[in-house]
Amino acid sequence: MKIGFCGTVSVGKTTLVKALQQLDEFSNYEFRTERSKYLRDLGIPLNTDSTLKGQTIFLAERVSELMRENIITDRTIIDIIAFAYSSKSMDIVDKEEFTRYAVRFLSEYDWIFYVSPEGVDIEDNGVRETDTEYRNTIDESIKHQISSYKHRIKNYGELKGSTEDRIAQIRLYLSQNAS
Repeated sequence: MKIGFCGTVSVGKTTLVKALQQLDEFSNYEFRTERSKYLRDLGIPLNTDSTLKGQTIFLAERVSELMRENIITDRTIIDIIAFAYSSKSMDIVDKEEFTRYAVRFLSEYDWIFYVSPEGVDIEDNGVRETDTEYRNTIDESIKHQISSYKHRIKNYGELKGSTEDRIAQIRLYLSQNAS
């Protein structure tokens, strides 16, 4: 199964993936978490400065994850599209053409979970954007992309609360789908 978490910056997606990694029921999965620091150090613009080339690299990472059998990842193609649309460096034609190509891969996820920022403070990891307005912009863009492309998503769930709450919600979604 291919499980991806989408959500704006600093909502606990990576924390959630690392918590799932500790659970026996997910022992046969590969786990992927953010590599922003590594990519920034390669000179790839992040956040509001992202470019078409940068978003293409991020898309390639997500697509490479979809080539795995059992994977849980803290980013999805939905995130990539949302960041592309929020980029100040990309023009609208590039954003639209990029999106038309990227959405082709959405149906390969077995589950996409949206992780809500509700009740979660922004944490400064030295790489991610810490501006609240930008965080909200990305969140709105992610919700818009989900709404626009929900027909391409096999299974979808929304998560909120503590990491433990989110794990319980994931278990419930997966168990309901299995029956």
